[in-house]
Amino acid sequence: MDIKKDVQKQFGRSAHSYVTSSIHKDGDDLQKLIHLANTNGTEALLDIATGGGHTANIFAPLVKNVTALDLTQEMLSAAETFIKENGHQNVQFVLGDAEKLPFNKNSFDMVTCRIAPHHFPNIINFIKEVNRVLKPGGQFLLDDNVVPEEDELDKFYNTIEKIRDYSHFRAWKKSEWIQMLETNNFEVREWFQFKKTFTFDSWFDRMNAGADKKEQLCKLILGASNQAKERFNIIISDGKVQSFQGEAIVMKAVKQV
Repeated sequence: MDIKKDVQKQFGRSAHSYVTSSIHKDGDDLQKLIHLANTNGTEALLDIATGGGHTANIFAPLVKNVTALDLTQEMLSAAETFIKENGHQNVQFVLGDAEKLPFNKNSFDMVTCRIAPHHFPNIINFIKEVNRVLKPGGQFLLDDNVVPEEDELDKFYNTIEKIRDYSHFRAWKKSEWIQMLETNNFEVREWFQFKKTFTFDSWFDRMNAGADKKEQLCKLILGASNQAKERFNIIISDGKVQSFQGEAIVMKAVKQV
């Protein structure tokens, strides 16, 4: 099955859980995105893969208008309900593909994308499209899960995510993000790394992946190398996985003139 159809299927059935997910609605990274952004209230902002609409929602009072884009209609509908319940009237909702944006060149002052690029099968197309729709000097605010630089740990994290969520494509290394952005007409200005603690049951159950997959994941994590257990701070109690820590980055890049 095409991975984009996988994404639509997976997130179509999980839309409401992403609106209410504490990691998505309460993350400190949202405040970090605000901290990195330069806004004066006149900006046109595009939020790509808006998901539950949390990024579009927090930026709506700070800019002139927000375009919230998502590949999945159910996610867009959930985001629209959430954002309008918060009283924001300057957000429009567009169904579209992050790798083929339905907008003209130089249309936006800012682009945001939060906890989504690990689902994109052609990340370079995505970066090129962000660059195309941004005005020269425009800001790209990126927020996503990343993997350690060590190949073994990279493989471990991406493997467990793929088992849990078949629409997962790849979480990238920090060095890969910087290289991909800077070789595609962006200058990386600032970035922050932070830890994300995942409570195993809620992290897994959000994807409705089934008991067999959960058992498979438990066995894989319980049998992880000591290096992986230490790096991901895997907590095990009574032979059960309780939680683990992933890594993420929040990054600001500017389109070169």
